[in-house]
Amino acid sequence: MKKIINNVITVFSKRSFHYEPMQALKHYLETDYLVLFTDFQMLSSTSFKEEASFSKAFAEILEQAFQTTGTKYFKSCPIQEKSVSALSDCTSLRTLFKQISYICKILPVPVVLMIDEADSASDNQIFTDFLSMLRGYYLDRENSPTFHSVILAGVYDIKNLKLKLRPEANHHYNSPWNIAAKFNIEMNFSANQIAGMLLEYESDHHTQMNVQMIADEIYSYTSGYPYFVSAVCKILDEELPEINAFPNEHSVWSHQGIAYAINFLLKEDISLFGNMAKQLDSYEDLRKMIECILYEGRKIAFSPLDRSVSLGTMFGFLKNENGYTVVANRIFEMALLTMFSTKESVNSDTWHYGQREKNQFLSNGRLNMDLILQKFTEHFTDIYGDNDEKFIEKYGRKFFLLYLKPIINGAGNYYLEAQTRDAGRTDVIIDYLGCQYIVEMKIWHGNEYNKRGELQLLEYLNYFHLQKGYLLSFNFNKSKETGIKTIRLNDRIIIEAVV
Repeated sequence: MKKIINNVITVFSKRSFHYEPMQALKHYLETDYLVLFTDFQMLSSTSFKEEASFSKAFAEILEQAFQTTGTKYFKSCPIQEKSVSALSDCTSLRTLFKQISYICKILPVPVVLMIDEADSASDNQIFTDFLSMLRGYYLDRENSPTFHSVILAGVYDIKNLKLKLRPEANHHYNSPWNIAAKFNIEMNFSANQIAGMLLEYESDHHTQMNVQMIADEIYSYTSGYPYFVSAVCKILDEELPEINAFPNEHSVWSHQGIAYAINFLLKEDISLFGNMAKQLDSYEDLRKMIECILYEGRKIAFSPLDRSVSLGTMFGFLKNENGYTVVANRIFEMALLTMFSTKESVNSDTWHYGQREKNQFLSNGRLNMDLILQKFTEHFTDIYGDNDEKFIEKYGRKFFLLYLKPIINGAGNYYLEAQTRDAGRTDVIIDYLGCQYIVEMKIWHGNEYNKRGELQLLEYLNYFHLQKGYLLSFNFNKSKETGIKTIRLNDRIIIEAVV
């Protein structure tokens, strides 16, 4: 299995970022198997209402798949072509599987069935009946030949099928298949694998990009998630050359180009983000846990036995990092923050303040972060200044992000630096029209702690080659002085706002 997956990744990378992983897998398997590629998105919702309608609809797309990929076998054996045509006469799962078994028996090569977007059918009882019968034939394959392998794409975990059908607590993890195999193969691309794809692209287009730098930056946003890697590169290749801000290919394949591509991707109506929203609406505890991780900086131990952690990992939103539960990649995090802020914006005074005041913060395509911090400090002190420490610790960061979102919306995004996301401090990296701004948000724990925060922010400014950074301190000292002050450290400037 590991060899197959590695070879599929190689096929994918050699065919550039326009080549879909499922197609790469199909291409690799076709050397030794007859591969039937089907897509459940092609079936209407009425197909799943009863056994007869499902059997007929599935038989039709299966027959089409046979005709697409199995023609070379039919030419030498007319009986095979006739047996495939007979699929359309099947009106029950039993007659459908009897015909499939007969076809698989007379074909000279093993048959692999690929079903894309299988999860679109997983809340229908007829689909689990289909899987159960498929399993029965598979276990009895010596007497009743069937598909050599079945690949379900777009379904998170086979045990989740019954979870969606039977939401009662005592049925959460019943499965139509009692098969559980540990899967330890890394499916994400490494930065070096991304660089390999870019090198091949560079040999054709001669953009003079810094291949390793671009690969590392794409990886920093995607963590190698194949769809996001492909989508970002596709936007860079096809969409950005049409924008006046990028006069040539070299300017496209740059830090600014990647920032534009990420912003473009996050505004697209893609099924991956839509599905994420749907799952979080379905599982309120999972949603609350992710909000705690992002807004409050809460450290949550990774345990696959915890239902929310297990669900988030199964859906691909969360992962285990050094024993803690974290969001799987930066793009997911940015999409989640946008989703949360959009829901909050309806009843949030802070969001509406940012929306109302945003025009004064923009000048010549740049953000006036000094003024943003000043106005936020005034607003926060007036409205929330009398609240206790527990309230500020829980909501302080959230209110700043809500205030900031309408100001940069449409032209920029922000994300939280994972290495500093904790109960003490959080660094917000803002990408706006190719420019970056770093704001460190921290809870006041005395002068010594504050000095360490300044030095840590200075390290970030050096890393990002920025001259200016911003410090937002939530201070509970009754003798504090709220407002804005300028701090000079070496040749860098830090603007600190105290609320």
